[in-house]
This record gives sequence, C-alpha cells and structure tokens, in this order.
Amino acid sequence: MKTYSLLTLALMGVFVSCRQETGSDTEMKQKVDSLLSVMTLEEKAGQLTLFTSGWDVTGPVMREEYRQDIASGRCGNLLNAHGVSYNRELQKLAVEESRLGIPLLFGYDVIHGFKTIFPIPLAEACSWDTALVRKTAALSAREAAAAGLNWTFNPMVDLCRDPRWGRIAEGSGEDPLLGSMMAAARVKGYQGTDLSDPFTLAACVKHFAAYGAPEGGRDYNTVDMSERVLREIYLPPYKAAVDAGVASLMTSFNELDGIPATGNRFLLTEILREEWGFEGMVVTDYTSINEMIPHGYARNLKHAGELALSAGVDMDMVGAVFYNHLEESLEEGKITEEMINRSVRRVLEMKYKLGLFDDPFRYLDEEREDSILFAPGLMEHALESARKSIVLLENKPFGGKPVLPLPENLNRIALIGPLAHSRIDMLGTWHASGDTTKVVTLKEGLENQFPNTQILHARGCSVNGTDRSGFGDALSAAMRSDVVVVAVGEYFMQSGEAASRAMPVIPGIQEELVDMLLNTGKPVVVVVMAGRPLILTELAAKTPALVYAWHLGTRAGDAIADILSGEYNPSGKLVVSFPWSAGQIPVYYNHKNTGRPMHPLQKYTSKYLDIPNNPRYPFGYGLSYTTFEYSGLQLSDTLMTMNGSLKVSVQVKNTGEYAGEETVQLYVRDLVGSVTRPVKELKGFRKVWLEPGEETTVTFTLSPDDLKFYTVDMQFAAEPGEFKVFAGGSSVDVLEAGFTLK
Repeated sequence: MKTYSLLTLALMGVFVSCRQETGSDTEMKQKVDSLLSVMTLEEKAGQLTLFTSGWDVTGPVMREEYRQDIASGRCGNLLNAHGVSYNRELQKLAVEESRLGIPLLFGYDVIHGFKTIFPIPLAEACSWDTALVRKTAALSAREAAAAGLNWTFNPMVDLCRDPRWGRIAEGSGEDPLLGSMMAAARVKGYQGTDLSDPFTLAACVKHFAAYGAPEGGRDYNTVDMSERVLREIYLPPYKAAVDAGVASLMTSFNELDGIPATGNRFLLTEILREEWGFEGMVVTDYTSINEMIPHGYARNLKHAGELALSAGVDMDMVGAVFYNHLEESLEEGKITEEMINRSVRRVLEMKYKLGLFDDPFRYLDEEREDSILFAPGLMEHALESARKSIVLLENKPFGGKPVLPLPENLNRIALIGPLAHSRIDMLGTWHASGDTTKVVTLKEGLENQFPNTQILHARGCSVNGTDRSGFGDALSAAMRSDVVVVAVGEYFMQSGEAASRAMPVIPGIQEELVDMLLNTGKPVVVVVMAGRPLILTELAAKTPALVYAWHLGTRAGDAIADILSGEYNPSGKLVVSFPWSAGQIPVYYNHKNTGRPMHPLQKYTSKYLDIPNNPRYPFGYGLSYTTFEYSGLQLSDTLMTMNGSLKVSVQVKNTGEYAGEETVQLYVRDLVGSVTRPVKELKGFRKVWLEPGEETTVTFTLSPDDLKFYTVDMQFAAEPGEFKVFAGGSSVDVLEAGFTLK
C-alpha cells in the first residue's frame, strides 16, 4: 500500500475542494496556484515536457525511460500512447507514484480518424460542407477518447499552393476563407462545447506559421514572404481556429523572416498572444527546439531552450531540452521563474479544463472503448464523407453518351490497377491506428454494388515499379469485359510528412498501363487515388472518365462504387488548383494581375510558350452527372456605403436528368487598391440540392468587412472604389456584375 506524504495529502484536499472542473476561472486559478506554490523546478520542467511512449514514431526518440520519468514527476505528458489498458497503467504511475499526483495528458495525431478512418482532410474539404467536417472531427474525437486519448495534434490548417509539398494532404487547400471555415469546424468538432466531456479531445492547431509555403515544396524548408502575404493569405485559418476556442497550438518546423518559428517571438507572442488574445498552451513540433541548432539560430540545446521559452513556447515535444537545461538556464539568469510558471500554468489549466484533476481516469473506460470503436455511426459517416469528397474531373461521351454512371446490366467489369485492392493505401497518410481489416477496397465496393456482374481483377503493375509482366493479364481482363475501371495513383506513404515530390505525377508505369487499356477501344474509367493534386495533362486528354478519389479511408471502396454506379451523384469541388506542368507550380486561383497580362496574340505579355497560364483544373471545379445553369446575377444596389451592405443573387437551375447538389460560389475583385489586389477572392458559398428541372435563387450578403485587406500602411481596412462580383460553379465558370464602395 502506498504511503502518502503530508504534502501530498494536503494537495489531495485541494483537489477535492475544486472537483468541479467546469466551475469558475477563480477555482481553476486557485488549483493551479496551489500546485505552483509547492512544485520543484524539476516538477515544473516535467509539466513542460512531452515524451513519446514508443508506440508510434515520427522522428528520433529522445528518451526510453519515460516510465521512470512519469513516476518521478519529470514527464507530465505523453504522445503516441493509446488504448485504455495501456494508458491506465501509465496514468496510475503519474497519479499514484509521483509526488504531486498530477495526471498525464495523452496526445496523438488523430488527423482524419483514429480507428475508423475518414477521407484525408484535403479530400474532405472538397465537400465544401463544414457541418460534415465538424461531424467527422466529433466522431474522430469520440473514438479516440474512448481509447484513452484526450488531445489531438489537429487540425492542420496550413494553407498550401504547392502540390509538391506532401503535407498538402492534411490541410484544406489554397484559399484562406475556405481554410478558415474548415479550421473552425474541425476545432468545434473535436472540442464540442465542454472539454471535460470524455467524448471530446483538446484540439491543437498547427503548424504556426506558414509551414505550407516551403521553398521548392520541400518539407521542413525555408519560408520567406512579406508580412502582408502572411497576414492576408496564411494567417487567417490559424486565427479562425483561435477564435473557435482551440485549446492548444503547435509551432512549425520552418523559419519565417530568418527566425525559426519555435523561437519566433513575433509569431508566438506579438501576434498569437498580444494581438489575438490566445490563452491556451503552445507545444513545439517534434524536436523543433533542438532543430534551431542546424537552422543556425541557436548555439546549443540550452540556448535553443532559452530562445523557445522566451518566444512563447510552453511545452517541448520529445526533444528533452527543458528537461535537461531549464535549471541551468534559470541559474544563469537567461530565463526567469515567472516565464517558467507562466508556461506551467497553461499546461495545468488545460488539464483542469479536460477534467483530469477531477478524475484522471475519465477517459479510461474499457467498456466504452469496446462499444465505440468501429461503431455503426462511425462507419456510416465514413461512407458519407468519402462520397462527398470525390471529384469528377472528366465524363466525356463514349458511344453517344457519357461513360458514367455505369449501367446496371453489365456482364463483366475489368478492374485493373495496383490500387484496386490495396487496403492500406485506401487509408492514406497519417491514418493513426486505422485497421486495414475493416477497409473496403474498390474491388469489394464494386462487388457489393454490382452483385450480378462478374468483376475481373488484375493488378497490372505496382505503384512504383517497372515490371510489366502483369500487363498481359490486365489486357486479357479488359478484352473480355464491357467496361474497364483502372485504379492508379500514389500509395499511402507518397504523401504526408517528409513526402515531397519534385514531379507530382502518377508514379511508375501506371500511365503506360492506362494507355494500353485505352487502346483496347473499351470504355475506360480512370480512378485516381492520391494525397495531392497530380499532373494529369496527358491522361485527362485521353481518358473518357476521370474520377479523383484522393485517399478516402475505411469505406473508400463503397464510396467510389456508389459514384461509379450512380447510386450517388458526385458533388465534390476542388479546393486546390491542378497544374498543367510542374514548371507552373505554384499555381492558384487568387493570384495577382501583372502590368502585362497574358494576351495570346502579343509576345511581350506574361505567359508560357508551352502551356496555358490557367490551371488544368481550377479551384472550385467539379462535375456532376447532371448540369446546372446559372442566370440572372443581380445586385440589390450598385452602391455600397462603408456602413452598409448589398445582396448578391443568382438563379441556379438543374438542367439535367439527375438530382444533384451544387456548390454555388461567390467571388469579388477589388479593381484598384493602395496595394494590388488578386484577380478573384472567394467571399462565400452555398450548397443547394436540386431535382431535375428545379430552379432556386441563391442570395449572398456582402459588407465592407468582406472587402478588407492590408492597405499600403498595413491597416486592415476596406478602401472606396470599384469592384467586380462573380457567381458560378467554379472560380472560372462565373457570371459577372459590378458595384462601387463609397
């Protein structure tokens, strides 16, 4: 039986007196103050330390003695520990063996699901459905919390215009407004309305800041941009997450303006704390304090820790810098006890809000774990979110009518390609603890959807290799079938962290396989599975039907089969532009004009000689099995005052034969500004469901707030002048009108 010291018993009394973790800020302050008053420097350093348990590793593991560190109070937080039985054992070490009994935080990268895997975030953003995204986050939190977790390192809200960067898969694309809305939806989904609810997780917005704009699209690389671009384009999604109440924030690996983000006071204190009023906890990314040495910003680890703490970092992930050097830095006067206490307070407050002081084992219920993992509601939502994430890029006539949807009375379908029946590749990057045995592949999805049709499956080739020995079987299957479905793209580790690709094309000899199948004269449907936009220039020109399926998660096969069969009418719209060529990157819709805009008949204008300026597939683009006609764009007035607003209305009609959902998009252009403005900026969108022949009017409200930008003197304001407004089904397929702001 454990013997408790008088100090521990006294503290337990304090804990009991403040058991209502949902009580006032005063109660929380009293509890934290009581702890800070008796904590040793070593124990404080422990609260600022996050070690990995070793279950999952995304970098160098700095320590293996984490169990002893927990028992001694030198480690107050763990990542990569999950499962109720395992985490209960570790929590008991903290609560029953350490001197003060402070409970552990358990963090994990729950990016698009825990066990049940949903579409990668970039794919799900193509739904343009914030309610769907919020529900995905809520269900992910529910399942992860049931497995003993209480903190997720998500959402990743890094805006990205460069598909070479592998982590584009984790974000919401290239637009700051859409990215901001998705960021807020995910935070609210993970956290719910009360962090102490054991079915929620504390969210962590990452990576602060501008991590999605590395030079050359190479992960961890230098980021350099003007403050105006930083504030207008890259910061809004982080700000939206902060405004949504995110509990924590993670620093990024990159430098910005010559200063690594983990030591960047401008980012972590001046903007985050002083401008935005963020009161939560800041954690580094994996060993990013240590990495300020190779950056050339810190002399040694002790110096790096001093820079990080002074800049505004609260917790060191894995690097053991605070663990090893905090005491020496304090003795030398390089940091202050007030700085240490400030950060410890933020960590303890997060634990308080999670209800861990009230009940350290509130997330550790084995019966709940068994009942929630892969529950029917999770699996059903995995299907719904996957279907809404798919984007139909091409659907050309073949034999007089579009190839898709496939007819019901097919005798044989040839299913070809290395991704047609690969379970793990359905899950995509950062698939947490996803269980491949639960995955539905495309082969299984087609078998479910077409029970009376023979599915002839042949792999054809591997994703990356050059072995053509399987081409013969693929050709044989194609020749004996009514239609060919070929599944190609990236395998799951070809996108995500440390997965930059200088040439984001379909790897290996997969396009050669597709060419062979196209030459059979059979109708061919190409399904591309990938974690990023790929260059599809030649493929798109040759292929009758092109479906961009991304990496869709546990129910991927069922979702794709539902699209191919017409069980579900595709409604996804791209949230990132697809380039014609790698040489066009970065390419994005909200670019600036030039003094010599592109003119096809004039040589000395801004253009390529070999490809168009515009992307191959633009932002907001996506086909349906039906067609939508836009007409009657109207403004309630042609004049808006600085304290007024105006209505923008457009009529949308379903002119096809299928019921379908359309995402109506609103864009604005400020024609003249004190600094140049983009050619278009997304200002709103609405999703409408229309039956065949049905028509509706979609109305948006614009106000001067929607027209604000960082002016020549860096004031966030709207300027009087002339504006264009655009409405339509993509960033290029739009109607146009104009108004004046006075």
